[in-house]
Parts: sequence; C-alpha cells; structure tokens
Amino acid sequence: MADAPPPKSKGRGGLIAAVLVAALVAGGVGSGIGFWAANREANSPGGSTTISAAGNPQDFKREPGSVAQVAGKALPSVVTIDAQGGNGEGGTGTGFVYDKQGHILTNNHVVASAADGGDLSVTFSNGKKYAAEVVGRAQGYDVAVIKLKNPENLAPLPLGDSDKVVVGDATIAIGAPFGLSNTVTTGIISAKDRPVASGDGQGSKASYMSALQTDASINPGNSGGPLLDSRGAVIGINSAIQSVPSGGFGSGSGQSGSIGLGFAIPINQAKSVAQQLIKTGKPVYPMIGATVGMEQKGNGARIADQGTGNTPAISPNGPAAAAGLKPGDVITKFDDRVIDSGPTLISEIWTHKPGDKVTLTYTRGGKESTTEVTLQAREGDG
Repeated sequence: MADAPPPKSKGRGGLIAAVLVAALVAGGVGSGIGFWAANREANSPGGSTTISAAGNPQDFKREPGSVAQVAGKALPSVVTIDAQGGNGEGGTGTGFVYDKQGHILTNNHVVASAADGGDLSVTFSNGKKYAAEVVGRAQGYDVAVIKLKNPENLAPLPLGDSDKVVVGDATIAIGAPFGLSNTVTTGIISAKDRPVASGDGQGSKASYMSALQTDASINPGNSGGPLLDSRGAVIGINSAIQSVPSGGFGSGSGQSGSIGLGFAIPINQAKSVAQQLIKTGKPVYPMIGATVGMEQKGNGARIADQGTGNTPAISPNGPAAAAGLKPGDVITKFDDRVIDSGPTLISEIWTHKPGDKVTLTYTRGGKESTTEVTLQAREGDG
C-alpha cells in the first residue's frame, strides 16, 4: 500500500483525514468511540423512507420485489451487535449473517472495543440473543468477522456483485440507528468509487474505501449493516456518513445525524477481506511501498521527500523502488483512474490484490511518465 502517516486531530471532535471537504465520521458505535454510521434521518428532505419493522418480519406478505417483501425476507438475517470493552467503552452496531457456520460480517469499528477481553452479544430480529467472539479484524478496510457461539438455523444473506452496481440503482439499508433495531430505509446509489478516509479522530490509523455512495437513511448504529439492492442481495456494508461541520446550515454546533450522504464498503471487497479473516484471522493489504501525503485535495498523491521515523519515503526493494519511483514524485493516475490525493490512491490500491500489475502515471520535474508496478502484500494492521 501507499504508507500513510496517522491522521491528525482536526477541529472540534478531532476528526479524520477525509477526502471530502466536510468531516466523514465512520459509523455507528453509539457511545464514546467516536465513530458514526452512514445514513440520513427519516424525515430529511429527498424522499427517503423509513419503514418500522414491528412484529414478526416473516408475517409480511407483499408483492415480490417490493421494499416490504425484500425487507421481510432480509430482516431475520440482520443482527444488532452490542460490544462492551473492559475499559467501559462500547456501543451498538449492526451486522448480518455471512454463512451457516455462524460468521457475522460487520465493521471493525463496531467490535473494536470488545476485541481484547470485552464482551460481544448479537440479537436477531426475533429477539434471540447469542454470545459471540471476534474471528478477525481489518482496521484499514474497516471490516470484521465475528462468530456466534452455538448458532442454529441461520439464513445467510445472498451477496450481490458491487462491480455491476450503477448510479440510480435502488438501495435498502437495514440497521439499528440510535439503537432502534430492525429499521429499514430506502434510497438509491448516488455515486460510485467515492474515495473515503475515515477514522476515530484520536490519532489511530484511518480506514480507506472506494465507496458506494447512497442517500438511504443511515445514522449512528447502522454501521456494519447491509446495503441491499432491489432483489435483496447485499451490495455493500454501511460504514460512514458525511457530516456537516460546525457552523453548517446556519448556526449551532453542526449536525451529527445523516444528511443523505452515506458510504458503504463494496461487498466484493468486503467478501475478499472476510474470506481472508476467516482463513487466517489476519488481513492482507496490497501495497506499493511508498509514503504519500494525506492532503484532502490536490493534483495527485505526492510521495514524501523523506521518510518519518522507521518509515522510508520509498521502501528499499519494494514495488515503487523497483518501478523507478522516487521521493517527490506525484502520482496522478492509477491505471485509468485519476488520482487527486493520497487517500484516493490508497482507496484505489486497496480495491486490488497483492500480485496485481498496475500502471502508475506520475510527474517528476514537470515531466509526465508511466511505470508498471506489481503490488506487494503486507499482512496485518501493524
């Protein structure tokens, strides 16, 4: 990967290195972890609809393909996760059944507080509750897999193909915004391949995604929940929202709920990460072996002029060095994708796998050149 320095606290609340202008806060753990989930309030403008899922979802009898029919079928496979850490931190988030063996897919930041000696519990829409344990976490991808203890009669949600999603496709989100379990909201895909960097604002490493953008209402507590297409297949994991900075929309301290700009990890990437976590318990990241600046916007991703601490600007014998890249080079394209910042570059790298060959376009001394890079593997979040 392009090695990124930890994001610095920024403004009130200590926000993240974000690609977008306003603050992006990663989603959904309800108390003090500092993460927020992707969504918009039920009564916000723009036509988003909130469906209250009362009673037994299996009692729904609606037209095939209707929101009610899709929601009724999916709800029994969506869970509310309660994570409590040994230091008193914790909160609630969402997840969904990944397989019949009891694996649940969710966001890393939903379960991080309980990963080391904490308590995890999972509650289904019918009220049935299970204890759970963390199988593996990928902080950089913001993906985690947990496993239920003694599960029974599980129905995994079908997985879609996020590469085939187009702008305008209908979306359905299910989660527990503000602790309101089994909440269903609707919207559309409003953009694709949106580079997003999000974090806890406390100096830890950020998570990066080339996200699906949706206007379906998602709020704190929705994190880790499924973003479904109109057939009920999972196309993404809801993970972050755009929040209004202090002073936005007139006066006050800023809006902490959703404003209709939510971001989901594409399921194709999340599935690949989940398979790795189930297999080994550790994430694997593709990397180019170069440290780039984390400026929010610019004319490319600039490789650092010199390293910091034990991290060199260009890793000796790494992919970037082998491709002839040097400190101070500015990467402007990754294959055909225009790169405008360090976070955009990292987001794009992480949609690939170690061993992939990619073409980088870069400028040096005002001259544009291209070079081929073979992505290298890095194991773990260290």
